[in-house]
Amino acid sequence: MKECISREAALAALKKYNKDHFHIQHALTVEGVMRWYANTLGYGEDADFWATVGLLHDIDFEMWPEEHCLKAPELLREAGASEELIHAVCSHGYGLVCDVEPVHEMEKVLFAADELTGLIGAAALMRPSKSCQDMEVSSLKKKFKDKKFAAGCSRDVITQGAERLGWELNDLFEKTLEAMRWCEASVSEAVAAL
Repeated sequence: MKECISREAALAALKKYNKDHFHIQHALTVEGVMRWYANTLGYGEDADFWATVGLLHDIDFEMWPEEHCLKAPELLREAGASEELIHAVCSHGYGLVCDVEPVHEMEKVLFAADELTGLIGAAALMRPSKSCQDMEVSSLKKKFKDKKFAAGCSRDVITQGAERLGWELNDLFEKTLEAMRWCEASVSEAVAAL
């Protein structure tokens, strides 16, 4: 099992530097998605580690957007995170804001799924249900192709992420959509409790 700080400590660190409801919801979503991926891809014994990396991946983004993934190591060390966790968090910014390359499968999943969760979340808000439960992959593909929709979600990063994993883009869409369906209710509950 990989060394991991407690969820309570991780959540406290996240909330120390993130006050915006949207950023906290995104962190909780990526936490749930990463837990789903860990269990689905055969890393169940490290699901807490994967989830914690997901929860803390944007710890520095709200307060230090120009130093994203560069300020994170300092904040994570202060919270008691291991160097392995710090590397994993920083790797999702590879090629964009830092030179920490995603090496482990978990890091590659984070790199690929982070941006995609934003796209799926934005697409869900456009639905009458405001949910991804009834979203089809075909609908997601249309939103992906529309560069004006959720323009802040990098299609290049999502595509590179699928390539790094050796997956077809469609597989990444299906898996990440399934992961978001799996954690949607618990994320909504956690956000409501904020």
